[in-house]
Amino acid sequence: MRSNHEIDYRIYGEEMQYVEVELDPQETAVAEPGSFMMMDDGLQMETIFGDGSAQQNNSLLGKLFSAGKRMLVGENLFMTAYTNVSNTKRQVCFAAPYAGKIIPLDLQQLGGKVICQKDAFLCAAKGVSIGIEFQKKLGTGLFGGEGFIMEKLEGDGMAFLHAGGYVLEKILQPGELIKIDTGCIVGFTANVDYDIQFVGGIKNTLFGGEGLFFATLRGPGKVWIQSLPVSRLASRILAYGSVGGRKEEGSVLGGIGNLLDGDRW
Repeated sequence: MRSNHEIDYRIYGEEMQYVEVELDPQETAVAEPGSFMMMDDGLQMETIFGDGSAQQNNSLLGKLFSAGKRMLVGENLFMTAYTNVSNTKRQVCFAAPYAGKIIPLDLQQLGGKVICQKDAFLCAAKGVSIGIEFQKKLGTGLFGGEGFIMEKLEGDGMAFLHAGGYVLEKILQPGELIKIDTGCIVGFTANVDYDIQFVGGIKNTLFGGEGLFFATLRGPGKVWIQSLPVSRLASRILAYGSVGGRKEEGSVLGGIGNLLDGDRW
């Protein structure tokens, strides 16, 4: 039997997705501020400190500590709880912040804990603890791309992550190792060993354009990998919109530049 609220869900869309969460009477879902899309009548919305889980100390100091931990992973001090106060089923919908995929996680089937990148969390059943996970290895924290602190989801309920582009779900066998761009990691189960590895080779280092380090994930366990990290997308957009970008896109010079770049015009 689950200790967290047991919610049903349905995911809509392809590239720009949203998740519809179905709540029985007195069931609650919690979500990041700004992810709300729409809800049925009969749902009560409440802003709360922290995640509202049973693991959270309900004293003022405990709530402040829980909220402070969330700030360390770049999340908001507050979360929003949506409770069905009617006597029939009601739906609430949460939208993805950018193009990509919503990943449903049944924590009960995943060992009760998933570690994920900062800003990946979208929403969850009430009772799921949203906390922080410190990287114990100095090199991983310094060069792993995600820093010393990642986000952890604990409990036995449903939680939802969001990632950019296509999302690959991969099961690693015991001892199996894969090397990943540090920004492409979405999350992994608690028994996966996360480390970093130097790319090596002077040409790779200077001209490879892929950074100095790989992330390495060693099984057993399950990992989720995204094809388009939002940081990579943002850097491409900034490159075209920055002062150094091409300002003559609509001119003859812009057309010549596009031809040289291999772009169509």
